[in-house]
Amino acid sequence: MQGLKKRYLPLLAIALLAGCSDKGEHAAEEKKPVEVAARVNGTELTVAQVNFALQHIPNLDKEQSRAASLQVVRNLVDQEVLAQKAQSEKLDRDPMVVQALEAARRQIMADAYMSRKLGTPAEPTDAEVTDYFNAHPELFTKRKIYRLQEVSIKAPKDKQEAIRKQLADSRSLNDFAAWLKAEKYPVQVSQGVKPAEQLPPALLSRLAAMPDGQAMVVNAPDGLLVVVLADSQVQPVTLDQVKPAIARLLQNEARQKAAKAELDALKAAAKIEYVGEFADAGKEQAAPAAPAESPAMPAAPAAADTDANGKGGSGPK
Repeated sequence: MQGLKKRYLPLLAIALLAGCSDKGEHAAEEKKPVEVAARVNGTELTVAQVNFALQHIPNLDKEQSRAASLQVVRNLVDQEVLAQKAQSEKLDRDPMVVQALEAARRQIMADAYMSRKLGTPAEPTDAEVTDYFNAHPELFTKRKIYRLQEVSIKAPKDKQEAIRKQLADSRSLNDFAAWLKAEKYPVQVSQGVKPAEQLPPALLSRLAAMPDGQAMVVNAPDGLLVVVLADSQVQPVTLDQVKPAIARLLQNEARQKAAKAELDALKAAAKIEYVGEFADAGKEQAAPAAPAESPAMPAAPAAADTDANGKGGSGPK
């Protein structure tokens, strides 16, 4: 039973939410004839439910819609079978399920409000797209493919300065790795190839200015991350190639900005109180101080401290 809860809790939440919504909103309305797609123990699953699910399948053409609709009906039947069994065992009264239903309801209502309030952002102008293209050569005209080596080091904060110093004093990455092993720091080494657009902006700004072979120290939640630029190759793209992608990005940025402004306005008008151990949640978070420059290996006379998610440093956000 515990496995059933964990595996199907999100599914059950949506199924029960839909059922509660239908009963609450339409109980007083005159019943209208509905097209039935399937029945499970007498409970009707409608064509409207099938169409709603189909709307959330991207790039679905007419040739695929028939097969997709049949699969959707099968999925709805599976959901209904499980939801009915869960209700027969009173899982809708289980505290975990109640919390999941309420969380799903809050998220759905919040998304619905923002979607209706903000609508679709306006298409950016050609000038705005061109300005963005010109402002980010590291992504476009000077775009690179980066081969990176990463050494993840688990270490407490009071040991991190000594690790940075040892990195600067080491003649090679192998010497540094040997020292880490001797000091018994938990280490994970990985490598990979990433194009510029897949890197966090602040990290990319540093990598774009680094010569091959240079290393930087990156702050991680549980220690440090040493990122070595093993190799890079320039592979530029033209404005025509990336114009649609830039337009989507600018639209998303505009929507996020509008959403934040709307949320800030609503919060300013609301009476919000953080209580007990959560009182600090109501305090404004202070902006993090800019990290100091940190030395790296001799091949890298000026490595930078950056957060693992790309925050910090002096690169563009």
